[in-house]
Amino acid sequence: MWSRRRILQLLITRDLKVKYAGSVLGYFWSVLEPLMLAGIYWVVFTKLMRRQVGEEPYIVFLLAAMLPWQWANASLRASMRALSKDAKLVRSTSLPREIWVLRTVGSRMMEFLFSLPVLAAFAIATGAHLTWYAIFFPLAMVLQMLLLLGLGLLLAPVAVLYSDVERLITVLLRLLFYFSPILYGVHDISNRLGSTIAKLYILNPFAGILDLYRTAFFAEEWAGWGAVAVSAAISLLLLAIGVRVFRRLEGAVLKEI
Repeated sequence: MWSRRRILQLLITRDLKVKYAGSVLGYFWSVLEPLMLAGIYWVVFTKLMRRQVGEEPYIVFLLAAMLPWQWANASLRASMRALSKDAKLVRSTSLPREIWVLRTVGSRMMEFLFSLPVLAAFAIATGAHLTWYAIFFPLAMVLQMLLLLGLGLLLAPVAVLYSDVERLITVLLRLLFYFSPILYGVHDISNRLGSTIAKLYILNPFAGILDLYRTAFFAEEWAGWGAVAVSAAISLLLLAIGVRVFRRLEGAVLKEI
């Protein structure tokens, strides 16, 4: 894969150009959805009802997790169509087929990077203080990349062979949104439901990753390295499983598409 890195770069660039071809707003569409959702939740939890979770400024609290979640959500949905979308190229080229999943996750990662100025703008506008824990932001990105690659490699061939998988994952992603620390923090789980439930909660690999993103602004509410270690271990495990499943089902997928 390393020897094909130039091709991967070209595929990611092509993916982004095709997606925004003819669009007036261009890449701003990639941040519009999470920005609107964050705005809606901010209004609901700060203006319409009494909020008892999260930290101030709440819009920064939301965006610090909403933007990486958008990367995850978009990547997993697109990964299920990564092989069938460009079926002719997948069948005819000699490239490793894993590169099509890498292309999908990589292009969504670029959209995530493009959206970071929005987070910075709200942080400046609301007076959110950047902490030295911001140096761990790249680590959170690496862990999320590993997790999404593992899940993407697992879902891509299975979704081709079993059409019901895409519908099932769509429902599961909606549930995962509410069971991940996006509207609230990991510390809220511990404070309200106790340490036992919190230990079970961090088995969700997104818990430690999203919590690590938030330390850039809310270091005092960080759940610690334990949650990050669990996320890292599960991400690596899922990556190993994803690679194995992808290679085992590759032949059947090529016949199907």
